[in-house]
Amino acid sequence: MISNQILQGTIDGIRDIAKVELAVMDPEGREQAVTSSEFDEASQFVPTFSQSPADTQSWNDFAFFKIFDDQVLEFVLVVRGEKDNSFVIGRMAAFQIHELIGATKERYDRDSFIKNLLLDNLLLVDIYGRAKKLHIAASAPRVALIIETGEDRDMNALETMQQYIGPGSSDFVTAVNESGVIVVRDLSEGSRPKDIQQTAEAYAAFLRKNGFDNVHIAYGTAVGELKEVSRSYKEARMALDVGKIFFEERNIVSYSDLGIGRLIYQLPIPLCKMFIHEVFGARGPEDFDEETLTTINKFFENNLNVSETSRQLFIHRNTLVYRLDKLQKSTGLDLRVFDDAITFKIALMVVRYMSYMEKMDTFEY
Repeated sequence: MISNQILQGTIDGIRDIAKVELAVMDPEGREQAVTSSEFDEASQFVPTFSQSPADTQSWNDFAFFKIFDDQVLEFVLVVRGEKDNSFVIGRMAAFQIHELIGATKERYDRDSFIKNLLLDNLLLVDIYGRAKKLHIAASAPRVALIIETGEDRDMNALETMQQYIGPGSSDFVTAVNESGVIVVRDLSEGSRPKDIQQTAEAYAAFLRKNGFDNVHIAYGTAVGELKEVSRSYKEARMALDVGKIFFEERNIVSYSDLGIGRLIYQLPIPLCKMFIHEVFGARGPEDFDEETLTTINKFFENNLNVSETSRQLFIHRNTLVYRLDKLQKSTGLDLRVFDDAITFKIALMVVRYMSYMEKMDTFEY
């Protein structure tokens, strides 16, 4: 349904050019948009005109025009002015509003189609049939991006991104729930991972410029067929969730960069608990003191390099060795041994995943 704001802007523009007063009313005579307050008398005649077989009619100082949508009377346009002039302007204005209704309807149809496509609510035959009807290319490289801007602001972000993408674009901007804006990006001009990353960075920069400070963007892999867009969307959704757990320092996360975090994210919580118990026994990483945790994290950051880690921690090499020996006694894992380091690193990631899920009240354990 075309908004009253669009109707008002349209007739205001026509009034400024043609110097006549206009009103758009529903078939019962209720005003939807007017350029002056002189249409009270005309509104009383609208229901009678709506029931008549005529598409145009004059009455007193007013000219009336019916505007249909799929053969259903949608609006009545009323023009006040010189008779000959008002009929010409009225026909032009009625045609303009009719075209706006069609364009708005197509936009909502396209938006509904994209939403159902992302949510896998369409049969394969429906995808290609509706895409053809809506003039959407079935075979084109695309990628799904999800944008989150913080609590209670994503609807504003939706409008902002729609302005950024602009009408007539081959990209689509929509939202399937109150959390996040989804952009289905056409990659015909560049489908390399570098191109997608640059696009995400441009989106983030534009949103920050418009007052959105807490912008997080995740995107899936590029797909070549319309039917595969839902897969890219699911990948983007996973990238967004995994990014919140393991890549807190990043505001843009790609599905292809999730690494082992992608595997951990799909583990059931009971299996995670079993693994942590096997690695740490009754004592978990949450029992380590701050000094030990800092030592462990810095040791991993420096790729298990004892000399570099001790330098960055401003401690003697022997002090670091002592701490690692102490950790080995308490856990049975020597971080200087590659296999033990891998086990320990994965265990820390699993603990972080479990903590995140507990915080989100998704699982109880």
